[in-house]
Amino acid sequence: MTPESDAGDAAEGGSPAILSVGAAAIDEWYAVSNLPEPDGGAFAGEVTSAFGGVGANVAVALDRLGRDAGLVSRVGDDEYGRRALAYLAETGVDGTHVAVGDDPHTRSLILCDPDGERAIVTAGESFRGLRLDDDALAAMADADAVFLTAYAPDRAARRVLDRVESLREGAADSGATPPALIFDLSGSVEELIGRGTEPATIYRFLHRADLFVADGVAAPAFFGSAEAAVERIADAQTAPTDAGPESGSASRSRRGPTWPRAVLTHGADGMTAVAGGEVTEFDAFDVETVDTTGAGDAFTAGLIDRWIAGESAKASADSSAARDGVASGVRFAAAVAAINCTSRFTQPGLPTRSEVESFLAERGLGPDGSR
Repeated sequence: MTPESDAGDAAEGGSPAILSVGAAAIDEWYAVSNLPEPDGGAFAGEVTSAFGGVGANVAVALDRLGRDAGLVSRVGDDEYGRRALAYLAETGVDGTHVAVGDDPHTRSLILCDPDGERAIVTAGESFRGLRLDDDALAAMADADAVFLTAYAPDRAARRVLDRVESLREGAADSGATPPALIFDLSGSVEELIGRGTEPATIYRFLHRADLFVADGVAAPAFFGSAEAAVERIADAQTAPTDAGPESGSASRSRRGPTWPRAVLTHGADGMTAVAGGEVTEFDAFDVETVDTTGAGDAFTAGLIDRWIAGESAKASADSSAARDGVASGVRFAAAVAAINCTSRFTQPGLPTRSEVESFLAERGLGPDGSR
């Protein structure tokens, strides 16, 4: 996969550098008759494998949109790990900061039913052993954005956050622009504990990330309910900047009147965007779903493309224009996710920019998702 020549904003003056911290997994995909209930069963009519992992999915999705993306990860020194490295080498994703360890490579068993709904079980210790070396931390200083999935081990998540905060403090003195920070609460609390980012660290990201993303399972599990999630996120966004170090707002990178931002996704039921404390509901696009695996990662990549790396990322004092940028960005990201749902597996179905623009045009929308 190579970047498109019609990458829009990315083509002007070079693509922004976006570092994605997350797994490059192998997905073992089972097309099942049904998703089994407890003590139930199912029949797999087809078994195959594909490439996945939240970090790699986001990086490859950005690459397909024409962005300059790099992956910070750790793979196993086994057949699965070698396959992941070989695949990455065929994309435009920079794998300089992908380490190789002795642990079994991270892989996911995905059960997908005829309606495209799925259940996922992940095994393998390679990504859990991720350590951020000095080179990876140094690369963040040159990046325009750093994306982190909550599946990253807590020690790595804290180092990313500490590094970005340090860069923000330095930028306050030098006038430089620190990287934007994007955090994806990609799993429920019980799934993450002992495997990924711990609750106390997630709260730090809630108060410090420029963009906070969570799905319809992870957000209610962490905040107590979908309604509580929206309320807590809006409160975090509007906390006064002098609220003290525990609020985190004093060290936050403010990019304009609608920042920071968050989006809670609800699958086919749409999305809830919280921007600068203002809540807006959006509909999802109606498509013939084949496989929903990775749709959330595709959506997050679309948001990063439009809100962080694209023209709409520029701060605007015009609140109306800023709100329009929020809406168009959500629509663009929703289009990326919708197209992804029409193909089997995650990465083969990630669309190019021209494919997204055509999809939007067919629905009477501009190439950036604007009305």
